[in-house]
Amino acid sequence: MDFSLSAEQRELKAAAVDFARRELDSGLAEREQAGEFSPQAWRACAKFGIQGLPVPAELGGAGADILTTVLVMEALGYGCHDNGLIFSLNAQMWSLQMPLVKFGTPAQQQAYLPGLIAGDLVGVHAMTEPESGSDAFSMRTRVEREGDFYLLNGIKLYITNAPVADVMLVFAAHPGKPKMAAISAFLVEKGTPGFTVSRGMDKMGLRTSPMGEVVLDDCRVPAANRLGSEGAGMAIFNSSMTWERSCILASALGTMQRQLEASVAYARTRKQFGQSIGKFQAVSSKVADMYLRLEAARLLVYQAAWLGQQGKSALTEAAAAKLFTSEAWVASSLDAIQVHGAYGYMKESGIERDLRDAIASTIYSGTSEIQRVILARMLGL
Repeated sequence: MDFSLSAEQRELKAAAVDFARRELDSGLAEREQAGEFSPQAWRACAKFGIQGLPVPAELGGAGADILTTVLVMEALGYGCHDNGLIFSLNAQMWSLQMPLVKFGTPAQQQAYLPGLIAGDLVGVHAMTEPESGSDAFSMRTRVEREGDFYLLNGIKLYITNAPVADVMLVFAAHPGKPKMAAISAFLVEKGTPGFTVSRGMDKMGLRTSPMGEVVLDDCRVPAANRLGSEGAGMAIFNSSMTWERSCILASALGTMQRQLEASVAYARTRKQFGQSIGKFQAVSSKVADMYLRLEAARLLVYQAAWLGQQGKSALTEAAAAKLFTSEAWVASSLDAIQVHGAYGYMKESGIERDLRDAIASTIYSGTSEIQRVILARMLGL
């Protein structure tokens, strides 16, 4: 595996850092406190080309390969302190756009991809329910065919982007069908009768990424809005999860790089007992651990992306990348706070925000426990 960057990749990565610093952090402290999503930042990302990165050129995107996309998202995490915004971008790109690319009909692709890429639309998928998280087959949202329509009934919970979403990929189960063929996926637009977002949710972290509860009450969806064949829901979901787990924490690499550089700079200049605190082994060891986690996480993420780029299965590698990077991000955020001491605990530093955002990464897109189950199964246990 050769992870050396081309001149074009280096230029694109540098441009993404510059763009993020210049346009994405304005008013972040206030927005984060209020839990506000930024439509302006969303559209700015679209104008730069973020949402269109992995979409093929023939469908209106940039047609970037997976590794290039990962590099740009890493740069975004380095230059942008708004982890919530980046999380919302990831949620749309991997859980809605790429399923549309792989499974959508030409009519579906034309209806939604241009708006999603241009930043005019916001989207995501809806899988999680009050009693169905890691166990997707226990979902209670039901679907029944009624002529040229489907009727959906159920509740989806903890749905990222729900309060601002224009279109959502909703998963529902057909009663009485065999387990592996029981779930289908449907493109449901805002304003569809029977489709409501009943409440927003106040979160510990990722506060600029809106989250809500979705209620489906005899929601009438045209059969033309079914994504893929009937019963293909789990194949669609698993396909999007491989993309998501390979790429969703690329931005965390950039954040961890930023934390490392800030911690080194602070440890060099902060003095106690007549010398810089970086001279104390208790501090320097934390910085060394931050470096080790970052480099190991980067190699795992790049490897998963490279395998996908080669058209090879990356289920195991994606699970490993997601598991290690999420836990490394939490650990390094804690170390960064310790290195900065009382200042690191203050909102002003921004490090405590990174920690709150990082904790969520061990839960979304499959918990750390689920990733360990996946890895154990792939190892034959």
